[in-house]
Amino acid sequence: MVRDARSDHADRGPDPGSGLRVLLPNRVPLALAGLLLLVGDGFEAEEIAQEAMTRVLERWDRVGTMESPTGSAYRTALNLQRKRIRRLAVRARRRFAPVPVVDIGPETSERHDVRRALASLPEGQRAAIVLIDWLDMDTDEAAHVLGIKPASVRVRLHRARSALRDALGATT
Repeated sequence: MVRDARSDHADRGPDPGSGLRVLLPNRVPLALAGLLLLVGDGFEAEEIAQEAMTRVLERWDRVGTMESPTGSAYRTALNLQRKRIRRLAVRARRRFAPVPVVDIGPETSERHDVRRALASLPEGQRAAIVLIDWLDMDTDEAAHVLGIKPASVRVRLHRARSALRDALGATT
């Protein structure tokens, strides 16, 4: 008994690609026209439509069982368009972001003055002031780190602050 290809196909159930073959030629031109209206550029619209159809094809095992595979294809295309717009907006913000114009001269000068004044301190005083004032340690913690008594840390701290006041011209 000779069977033709159609009867074999009927025995296996519905062709999984049949819906896709109907979707592509019938809906892509319509989707492309809609994307052209959204994008305004034929090449971009075509690229988005192709990417959307590629994604639908990759997921056809799920999309083909949906109530509206065409709706899924449109949604995919619109999501790709939204993603494209977000990327362009981020690029535009980065490229055309206003650059704050700040006079860093005085600030830089003050920073250099503080560094020079710190560098002029003896190492013990510099360590004490950095640990206490910049790293927010108490005198007991600083004493433990430096391996000296807390009273010695307080003496070094007082001397360092006095020297910095003199070097930087502060009145307090």
